[in-house]
Amino acid sequence: MEKLPKKLQSKLSARKENGSLRHLPWQGNSIDFSSNDYLGLAKSEKIAQMALDFLKKAPQKNGSSGSRLLSGNHQLYARLEDFLAGHHNSMAALVFNSGYDANIGFFSSVPQRGDMVLYDELVHASIRDGIQMGNAKSYKFAHNDIDDLARHVERSRNMDGLAEIYIVTESIFSMDGDSLDLKRLANFCRDNGCFLVVDEAHATGIYGNGRDLVAEQGLEQEVFARIITFGKAMGCHGAAILGSESLKEYLVNFSRSFIYTTALPPHTVATILAAYQYLGDEGAAISKQLQANIGHFKQEMERLQMTDRFINSDSAIQCALVPGNGKVKAIAKQLQTAGFDVKPILSPTVKEGEERLRFCLHAFNTKEEITKVLTLLNNLINP
Repeated sequence: MEKLPKKLQSKLSARKENGSLRHLPWQGNSIDFSSNDYLGLAKSEKIAQMALDFLKKAPQKNGSSGSRLLSGNHQLYARLEDFLAGHHNSMAALVFNSGYDANIGFFSSVPQRGDMVLYDELVHASIRDGIQMGNAKSYKFAHNDIDDLARHVERSRNMDGLAEIYIVTESIFSMDGDSLDLKRLANFCRDNGCFLVVDEAHATGIYGNGRDLVAEQGLEQEVFARIITFGKAMGCHGAAILGSESLKEYLVNFSRSFIYTTALPPHTVATILAAYQYLGDEGAAISKQLQANIGHFKQEMERLQMTDRFINSDSAIQCALVPGNGKVKAIAKQLQTAGFDVKPILSPTVKEGEERLRFCLHAFNTKEEITKVLTLLNNLINP
């Protein structure tokens, strides 16, 4: 049956009319300024071989054969979770199949009816989806604005029957590349008896000697839960929630996205272990190169007098605001035709009027590539 229900067809037509219809892109040989492979580990042949070496010492299986509570809890899981807890200075770690699964699993099950979840207005869709699936009340606070958060906390305290308050942020925001003053936020949560949850998706492996931004700032014991992911800088797949042993036990018993899904296969878990081992050997040099490229990007941005066009960020995510779905798509197409894989971020993914070109910087990008793409962008925006 080819015909869609009328309501579905109407929604697709609306997307086409406002220029926001999504398509699956083909991956070519363009210069990569779009992937989350910040450290270049996804392409590492050495990591691939190390993963195979791990598998030689473990039972040979192509798949996990079931959920972790049935037949899928193979021995590499225990090794990985023990390593993650020690490496990230956490009491325990629980691996999920993806960052999306981790966030919906946590936020749909941990905050209870009568609790309050206060989340930064720019948190990832997976956090919002998880909150919507749960029973707690929720409100967003202004982006990176602790004063606005404080007003929400004060109002929440006056609600009858309120049990707990969970405060949610990202260490590096995926669409802006910026971050909050985590130390100030941690102090605020401690002083006000709130539970702090930090999504570390775009910081995992990059900060804190291959750890995360919370670890780099020494705030591990101030955070109730951290969500780390392996599909970005780690170049693998999957995610983990870091927290107490009691939180891990609770999630194993009540997190539906953990309980009712087939576990990751041994090869995937082995690849995560191999990526961390590789970072232990090579990570300092790779991270240094990434930071050098971020610095060069910002220097060239200033030289070309484009600072006002970009959102302020010191991370690997640099975004140039180009309002309008049509305009940002047209400029992205010209950059792609010139050989640079730069993706447009359209509304409704971001607010209307805040459409942007999102540059993801990598350790493997060269200074020449960075200079060329920014020079071309400047010529396209200011012909």
